[in-house]
Amino acid sequence: MGHLELTKKDKVASFRKLAIGTWRTTYDPTVYGTLTVRMDKAMEYIEKFREVTGKRLTVTQLVTKACAEALKRCPDANAILRFNKIYLRKHVNISVLVVQTDGGEGKVDLTAAKIEDADQKSLLQIVDEMNATVEKVRARKDVALEKGKSTVQLIPFMLMNLFLRLLGLLMYTFNIDLSFAGMPKDAFGSLTVTNVGSLGLETAYVPLVPYTHVPIFVAPGLVKDVPVIEDGKVVPGKVMNINASFDHRFIDGYHASVLSKTLREMMENPFECFDRLDRVAPVPVLDASASRPAAQS
Repeated sequence: MGHLELTKKDKVASFRKLAIGTWRTTYDPTVYGTLTVRMDKAMEYIEKFREVTGKRLTVTQLVTKACAEALKRCPDANAILRFNKIYLRKHVNISVLVVQTDGGEGKVDLTAAKIEDADQKSLLQIVDEMNATVEKVRARKDVALEKGKSTVQLIPFMLMNLFLRLLGLLMYTFNIDLSFAGMPKDAFGSLTVTNVGSLGLETAYVPLVPYTHVPIFVAPGLVKDVPVIEDGKVVPGKVMNINASFDHRFIDGYHASVLSKTLREMMENPFECFDRLDRVAPVPVLDASASRPAAQS
């Protein structure tokens, strides 16, 4: 089995072939865009979700699930380029960038927590898995990731450019599984989410990283209070920018339209689009009487 499970896309439009042939690397064809969504209902949903489940749902997790659904609805955007040809991924894997600060003063590391087949999982499953994965990553207990970082640390700085180009070539272009050499399998997935709102930023665009071959980076910003117009009247409301960077060689306005419409639909109608809270298992309440011995008859 290769590094990724892929299916070659045979029917490619002439414009797509021109786009692929125009740019040599992901440094050049990056397109940036920002979608502003209302967050009033999303913030209400987050609070209700926490009340019902007892689990800490975050904006990042909502966006992660929405992105997974968007790629499910637009499978042509769930792809990579190999030998200037488009290959569709068989799985929707979403990675979330996680900050590690346990290296000491001034030593901040950034790594990825991956949710596999995120489109097939409920929001509750994603919350549980992401919390466990992030905790594991921050505690540096993810063996594959830590082994990969150790391998990178052995490479001299002067050889890093060559090493990363070779890494991308072997893992994605030739689709070779290098887990035996300490490289995690598909560490960055189909799409990467990084919450710049946690840094106090409303708008920020993440550069595409060529060796990861991830064509879409999504960066939700800070949720802020602003005046909005409802029924012709100015009222207080909450909004958030969802910022995106994508590879224009094989993702264009049509794909971006499907992705943005899905994100808007889900983020602005969370009670209908995410887990039904009346069907989510409530927080178990300990019955004090259950701990007492039964009365003797």
